[in-house]
Amino acid sequence: MQILSGKTHKSPEPVAREKADRPLLSVLRGERRDPPPVWLMRQAGRYLPEYRALRAEKGGFLELCYDPVAAAEVTLQPIRRFGFDGAILFSDILVIPHAMGQELWFETGEGPRLEPEHSRSALRGAIA
Repeated sequence: MQILSGKTHKSPEPVAREKADRPLLSVLRGERRDPPPVWLMRQAGRYLPEYRALRAEKGGFLELCYDPVAAAEVTLQPIRRFGFDGAILFSDILVIPHAMGQELWFETGEGPRLEPEHSRSALRGAIA
């Protein structure tokens, strides 16, 4: 179980794997594997119940992205569940325009929306 913000989130038991059976890590150590490992992990966690519970607790997707402890937890959830060898720290490309002052919101059932920038001066201000 993981404890964040005083609440407990039930995580599944980690997938047990021997150190010798970690293809990505062995290749990163310089060993050759045939066939070489393929590493795919795209949005591996967002359908997981523990992810959904934490996102709801945080109040939304951006709050999850901007909370370093929660982002680390979301990064580790699929690793615990599936025993992956590695991960990319959880975040989203949408934090970039949001951090530059562009309004961002989420439409239920549709996804993210960005306020369009209508003027060159607004774009220059975002770059400066």
